[in-house]
Amino acid sequence: MVSSRLRLVPVVAAALLTLATGGPAMGSGPGSDTRSTEAGTYAATPGCGRTPALRDGTHTIQSGGRNRSFILDIPDTYDNTHPHRLVFGFHWWGATASDVATGQTVERGTWAYYGLQRLAGDSTIFVAPQGIDNAWANSGGQDVTFVDDMIAMIEQDLCVETTQRFALGFSYGGSMSHALACARPDVFRAVAAYGAPGQVSGCSGGTQPVAYFGAHGIRDNVAGIASGRSLRDRFVGNNGCTPQNAPEPAQGSLTHITTAYSGCRDGYPVVWAAFDEGHIAAPQDGAAGDSGSRTWLPGATWDFFTQFGGGPDPGGDTEAPSVPGVPVVSGVTASSVTLQWAAATDNVGVSGYEVVRVDGGGESAVASSAVNR
Repeated sequence: MVSSRLRLVPVVAAALLTLATGGPAMGSGPGSDTRSTEAGTYAATPGCGRTPALRDGTHTIQSGGRNRSFILDIPDTYDNTHPHRLVFGFHWWGATASDVATGQTVERGTWAYYGLQRLAGDSTIFVAPQGIDNAWANSGGQDVTFVDDMIAMIEQDLCVETTQRFALGFSYGGSMSHALACARPDVFRAVAAYGAPGQVSGCSGGTQPVAYFGAHGIRDNVAGIASGRSLRDRFVGNNGCTPQNAPEPAQGSLTHITTAYSGCRDGYPVVWAAFDEGHIAAPQDGAAGDSGSRTWLPGATWDFFTQFGGGPDPGGDTEAPSVPGVPVVSGVTASSVTLQWAAATDNVGVSGYEVVRVDGGGESAVASSAVNR
């Protein structure tokens, strides 16, 4: 039995928490029951409020029994009390994580992370993973597992908003982004696939809705535009959109046409951008070839990603949460006890409690929960 009093301290609204000696009250990370599965349901990660150990640069992680690497870019003014957007940029076949992180193959700096970093300011943490043999074959789901492992590592240390994870890539990287939309629809809020050559990274699952942005050149002779249309149409169906033959520009026009599908399930749009060019990732109107500074594609993608907004800034909340209900004790053993109570409410959707043991004049933390459970 627990002889001393337990005091609940609302942190950010929990309803169920099991206390046990020797470990945290609840798990976290990809695949755990702490992940929100509904679009727009705010949740922060264990790294919120923590002084981070991770730094900018290349990191190595064990995944699937082998060493994998990724480049991490944290905002210069990173605030560990503010949940950040998390964006993964996947390289194309034969390229590297550095090509994505620097934008060096098109325009160094300006085109970093497919041009999104310069638009993000300090709102976003960027990740550029390195594929095995500079590709994303995803054999046996190993690359999806790699993404799971990166997310777990990053979110344990950094403050991320779990409803604001995104993936994008060009060519093979686009197919990898599509594979994540198929396999991790409850993890990624939206993906963008540029010039993707079909399901070369697989599509495990692939039946749930995910906000989807596709872009493809009508003169792509490496990954024909039909492959991009096919990937798009999977999510036209999954998202409940009205099927249509989206208009595409005429050859020789050097223009692009963007189509937002109608009838889609609320929160799960599909947008298709067709442009008069070949197998390139930074198309520009009125001129041939890639341009980091003139391309319209980063802006279109960024608008698509950021339409979903974000959660509240915990640091800006000045309204105290309501008082939670009286805990009901059950499942008492020699080493654990389960507490259940009516969750507190707040103007920003608080989600979490600290449980404190009160002994005489002292207090000590027993456990904590960062989720609505």
